[in-house]
Amino acid sequence: MPEQIQVVLSRYGELEELLAQPEVAANPKRVAELNQELSGLRDRVDAYRRCQALEAQIAGSRAMLGDSDPEIGELARAELAEQEAELERVRAELVELLRPRDPDDQRSIVLELRAGAGGAEASLFAADLFRMYSRYAEARGWKVGLLSVSESEAGGMKEVIAEIAGKGVYGFLKRESGVHRVQRVPVTESQGRIHTSTVTVAVLPEAAEVDVRVEDRDLRIDIFRSSGPGGQSVNTTDSAVRITHLPTGLVVTCQDEKSQHKNKARAMKVLRSRLYDLEQRRCAAERAEERRGQIGTGERSERIRTYNFPQNRVTDHRIGLTLHKLDMIIEGDLDELLEQVGSGLESAP
Repeated sequence: MPEQIQVVLSRYGELEELLAQPEVAANPKRVAELNQELSGLRDRVDAYRRCQALEAQIAGSRAMLGDSDPEIGELARAELAEQEAELERVRAELVELLRPRDPDDQRSIVLELRAGAGGAEASLFAADLFRMYSRYAEARGWKVGLLSVSESEAGGMKEVIAEIAGKGVYGFLKRESGVHRVQRVPVTESQGRIHTSTVTVAVLPEAAEVDVRVEDRDLRIDIFRSSGPGGQSVNTTDSAVRITHLPTGLVVTCQDEKSQHKNKARAMKVLRSRLYDLEQRRCAAERAEERRGQIGTGERSERIRTYNFPQNRVTDHRIGLTLHKLDMIIEGDLDELLEQVGSGLESAP
């Protein structure tokens, strides 16, 4: 650990010095890159400094143990026990922080949910999942903002795209990408039969302009009038925006705002995140070329989880985890589920 933290401290100091240089301060792109890297190191530096402060306090308490005043010695002994316990906790936290991490873990995300097999029931479950993630985000103090939504006539969501902004959002939710399956009796089912429906979830690290360079010549931008479920007109002006990235064929549509400029800005945010994710997955596929037999475990088309309402059961198929607390999970209580999935996938061969 000493060698690892010294590398972190050295780089942290270099970044602070660079940000203080006038020529760097005059380059917004460079400032953004350096601040992002600095932010990614700060938690480890703070934990190390807490360790140092506790070690100094422990040394002071030990020096007071032999004080001629018995009361002072007893007080020092009690403080020493608390300080040593806290030092052990902070050291364990530092060890965890120093483990190799995904550089995108500290980013905000673009969350995309799309109803799959199951028709109206799939769209209703998509709305349930969006509510689940929104409640979890709110409990953590993250900000949820809708970027685009396509509602179904049944009151569900055929597609919803949202931004969840906050520190470390991607690190918490990145393993949620995949096909989520629900087994329950739909509200439209008159004979009480259990139906199976699916929703596809995509969690994309939010990309800034400094991460993805998008040339204007690579874009086709179409403006049209917004519409609601069933073709119902929403706005009376041509404010909806469809952006097509010509080199990749990616298409993003935003129509929720009445302002054309706001819809365009939101569409560009989604497009940058999709392009960034596309490049990250391409690089990951190249790195995994020598172990093709395992690539399937990362495909988005793979079913990752089943939500069985009659049995109040959630099963994550990647690690064989089953929890009989679906009623709590669907209300946003995801801590235990996410923690066990994360630990299980990290320890998998």
